[in-house]
Amino acid sequence: MPKSLLKALLVLCSVIGSYGTDPAAKKPSKPPGLPLVDLGYELHQPTFNESGQYYNFSNVRYAAPPLGNLRFAPPTSPNLKTKLFNDGSKDVSCIQAVPWWTNYTNAWLTQGTDAFNISAGYQVPNITTLPRQPPAQQEDCLFLDIMVPKAIYDNANRCCGAPVMVWIHGGGYTLGSKTTFSPSAAGLIATSQSNGSPGVIWVAMNYRLGVYGFLSGPTFKSQGGTMNAGLLDQRFALGWIQKNIKKFGGDPKRVTVMGESAGGGSVMHQVTAYGGKKGKVPFQGAIVQSPGFQPMPSAKGQEAVYKTFLTKANVKTLQEARRLSAEKLQFVNYKIIGESSPYGTFTFNPVLDGDFAPALPGQLLLGGKYDKSLHIMAGHNIAEGISFMDPFAQTDDSFAKNLRIYFPTISDSSVTYISTQLYPPIYDGSYGYYSPTFRSDAFVTECFFTCNTNWLAHAFANKTYNYIFSVWPSLHGQDIAYTYANGPSESIQNLTLATIMQGYFTNFAKTGNPNGPGVPFFPTYGKGSVSQNLNLTSIGQMRDNAANVRCDWWQKGLVY
Repeated sequence: MPKSLLKALLVLCSVIGSYGTDPAAKKPSKPPGLPLVDLGYELHQPTFNESGQYYNFSNVRYAAPPLGNLRFAPPTSPNLKTKLFNDGSKDVSCIQAVPWWTNYTNAWLTQGTDAFNISAGYQVPNITTLPRQPPAQQEDCLFLDIMVPKAIYDNANRCCGAPVMVWIHGGGYTLGSKTTFSPSAAGLIATSQSNGSPGVIWVAMNYRLGVYGFLSGPTFKSQGGTMNAGLLDQRFALGWIQKNIKKFGGDPKRVTVMGESAGGGSVMHQVTAYGGKKGKVPFQGAIVQSPGFQPMPSAKGQEAVYKTFLTKANVKTLQEARRLSAEKLQFVNYKIIGESSPYGTFTFNPVLDGDFAPALPGQLLLGGKYDKSLHIMAGHNIAEGISFMDPFAQTDDSFAKNLRIYFPTISDSSVTYISTQLYPPIYDGSYGYYSPTFRSDAFVTECFFTCNTNWLAHAFANKTYNYIFSVWPSLHGQDIAYTYANGPSESIQNLTLATIMQGYFTNFAKTGNPNGPGVPFFPTYGKGSVSQNLNLTSIGQMRDNAANVRCDWWQKGLVY
């Protein structure tokens, strides 16, 4: 496999997209024939794609700038006092950073343990400067994009609205944007219009990342900080869609949220938000792809991250941190994520906050504390964990040591149980692996990714539509190129498979069922734990490889 393809598969190895400055800048001359949507606080004008026949409303503000005292605070509504013109021409992304270990990832995947000195261990440099960052990265980043087929927009407020697909991007809760991993949904929209259908509306959002969106801990909270601010941004955007999507021709009662990796993990948190105590969620369906997050229920672990933040920022309180310059805070974010993230981790994750996330999603699903009215489609890849496992951990001792890094409050008995019973050093294939490398891969794959999809299936009475993307090498993120295919690409080995996947996704957004004309039959999960196997050579059914006793154990949260 060419290195360029592997780079495309790794969510963590490349950040693409163009960037700019504030989209509410100088008003340009209005080209003739383009519509103008009045949002109350801004007049938004789209661009028009002639070949695809759709409008692109780019960089639509959905919340007020999270600056000053709104740093580390919940999102709020935009200022209605001054109505600005916005043509979406200036791209915006939230400030982001990448862990240093990602520099090893491509070499590890292409060359294996020969790529570097395994015995030397993972070496992290002392980061002293902030490299030049894309100019679009800014704190005032709570914007979204909306792609609307012209026929749907022209029919707005005249008839029934169109189904809406809302994308939450991945990137370990520290990187990515609304356009990074899905630069265009043109192919998805085109597929949605097959068989004479008017198609779907596609929305993608930014949300705060790293220190901006996921600081936590008792001291942080006592000093006025809001935990899981990034998840609250997502929720606020979903509320904005409920209020405004009719203006674009959408139906707020036909909204499907979808996300991959951290985006999929975010969707799981949205499904289980508030432990189901606030009733129906602001969407009707969810497509959850390779949902990933490192559980952080421990207040001790949260507190340790916040103390690291205060130290590196050279401040004593959150209020002082709110007064830091934009450049200083950006450097602190870059340094913490780069230096402090153990191999395969990102430091920042959703946390238990006693409100939005009262318990881990798996525990809430197990306890019936979620909106049960949703339609669910969930999928994972075979080798999710290989990109994130520590290649320096090739011994039994290092496997156990990494458990203490992943779970700072883990007990000795849990370390023993996981390393000798769940994932013992037995390499005859009876546990699904033949080497220390794939033992670690199995642990990371199940604990942080694939078990989540199995839990969703059981929570929704096995009536979900689960799939397994098994195209070799089936790495984490490899399926994104297929999800957003728009013609031939080096990252797509079979364009027909991509079109079928897009058909499944868009059918599901329309009806809550992936089946429809022109695609192979997709069964429900059922008591047999049946997943749709998506492969280059065939599409059929296979038993869910996450339907096992290890996933049953992880769901109980006994390790924390």
